[in-house]
Amino acid sequence: MNLISVENLSKSYGEKTLLNNISFGIDEGDKIGIIGINGTGKSTLLKIIAGIENYDTGNIIRKNNMVIEYLPQNPFFDEEANVIQQVFKGTSPLMETIRDYEECLKEVELNPHEEILQKRLMNLTSKMDGLNLWQIESEAKAILTTFGITNFFEKIKNLSGGQKKRIALCSSLVNPSDLLILDEPTNHMDNEIISWLEEYLNKRKGALLMITHDRYFLDRVTNKIFEISKGNLYSYTGNYSVFLEKRLEREELEQASESKRQNLLRRELEWIKRGAKARSTKQKARIDRFNKLSEEKVDLNNDKLEISTSYTRLGKKVIELKNISKCFSNNVLIKDFSYIVLPDDRIGIVGPNGIGKSTLINILVGNLEPDKGTIDVGETVKIGYFSQEWKPINEELRVIEYIRESAEFITTSDGTKISASQMLEKFLFTPEIQWTPINKLSGGEKRRLYLLKVLMESPNVLLLDEPTNDLDTETLTILEDYLESFNGAVITVSHDRYFLDKVVDKIFVFEGQGVIREYTGNYTECWEKIRDKNFKNNEEKLNIEKSNIKNKDTEEKKKEKPLKFSYKEKLEYEEIESVIEKLEEELCAVEKDIEQYSSDFKKLEESLEKKKKLEKLLEEKMDRWAYLSELAEKIEQSKM
Repeated sequence: MNLISVENLSKSYGEKTLLNNISFGIDEGDKIGIIGINGTGKSTLLKIIAGIENYDTGNIIRKNNMVIEYLPQNPFFDEEANVIQQVFKGTSPLMETIRDYEECLKEVELNPHEEILQKRLMNLTSKMDGLNLWQIESEAKAILTTFGITNFFEKIKNLSGGQKKRIALCSSLVNPSDLLILDEPTNHMDNEIISWLEEYLNKRKGALLMITHDRYFLDRVTNKIFEISKGNLYSYTGNYSVFLEKRLEREELEQASESKRQNLLRRELEWIKRGAKARSTKQKARIDRFNKLSEEKVDLNNDKLEISTSYTRLGKKVIELKNISKCFSNNVLIKDFSYIVLPDDRIGIVGPNGIGKSTLINILVGNLEPDKGTIDVGETVKIGYFSQEWKPINEELRVIEYIRESAEFITTSDGTKISASQMLEKFLFTPEIQWTPINKLSGGEKRRLYLLKVLMESPNVLLLDEPTNDLDTETLTILEDYLESFNGAVITVSHDRYFLDKVVDKIFVFEGQGVIREYTGNYTECWEKIRDKNFKNNEEKLNIEKSNIKNKDTEEKKKEKPLKFSYKEKLEYEEIESVIEKLEEELCAVEKDIEQYSSDFKKLEESLEKKKKLEKLLEEKMDRWAYLSELAEKIEQSKM
């Protein structure tokens, strides 16, 4: 079933055309990834579809009573709200009911004998039943727990930026919708959460429209790709791998078409020139054909980012870390870590958020001092540091003024001199955009500008902290190619598995408690080694257990004693059926209590806990009964 039809949609900002007469549809089951260079209008398109931004011309037809859930790149947070209130935001009856229930539940917990609260909780419980909201509430808490957020009543203002982003993501996932729209959902998420999100979105039944730079994520989740280029929208059926193949086919076809047009144009131009002396003999139709060919130029997508910068010689000695340690408030992030950085190192740093990855980068840069240990930096080292955050600058500066602060001209590795303006053009900043104030750029364009700033300073050691955040796939591909030929050491923190697989050949894994483990290989190879290591450890443990069982069996066979119950087992076997019967009666009684105390939170919690214990005990007794019964049969058979 069709959810949305977009017809001849156009959107411009001033003289810049973002979307030019584009048309497409979104159907149930579509999982669409949007690709395009930063600043081409990807986020604008999401906002238009979500209904929070206007468009200039065109038409959007939505299914009746359609519900859209939208996660922006920078979500709004009510700093005074708690986690539950932020997750169940909105004015829909469903969200208001869950919010009211959770708040009332908390109040009853604090004032269990307040009759008015008890009555209100009973009414809200009934309302939750009627609207079938228990699954949504349970799912939200399960997702929050998966995201490492367990205090559901913590104020938003007390949380980190990463925790806030996870709460916003949770809210978007649990709010029922026909179309889920996500703008860069994997930014600032660690690999475990990204893997979980992949699985969740693959199982989700509704339609999905998203922007992400994570190419593995695109490959594993999407079944359709929209590419935005120069105001046009190109649709491809398939995941990211299929998109790459089909885009190449399209570009080759366009190149062939343009080449054919140019040949025709040349021949027509020659004819026009030959007939210049005898205008009366020229055929009007042929002149019209020439004019038409001239106007039909194919707008080839030549927005290929090129990075070519100068290089400062790097000596043999780069950076040497000796037994460094770093703690924050008794939280050990790095403990007795030593490493000698080599001139050609390509190192990826991975681990959960908040475990100390950026701390290590900042120690290498010199922004932080270790609590213990020493750092020795070579005399020829010139560090280029691409930080996770956009450094505070005067955003009233124009783009070209910001770059000229680093250099007016640079000499590339092949000896060519290039001006700041020419370098900006290589980074897809047209002459018009170069004189635009930085505060007018999109988030991705600012990141691309910042990357150029770092590279123009001619570093020979690159320290990159989450370089892939907010960069488009085109920029990432060229950056990866640049890093492959970079004559110096590269150390990068990243959650982008595709990027790590292409760039690094060594991985530092933060395992917690200050432990940093070194693995040779890219990201995929590293995790295969970790998986194999865990499998081997488990297999060795299993073999030891099997050996112990075998030895025990051998010893028992050596004893050659007749098979019989011990005195204790005999008594247990005689009584176990009555014990099971009694447990089943108790369980029935507790289940009745649960129904009775549905509005009394404290008693309900006690009853649920009691039920859990009884069910566990009953399961143990049933297993024991099965064992004793089987043993009794074997004893009878041995007597025959």
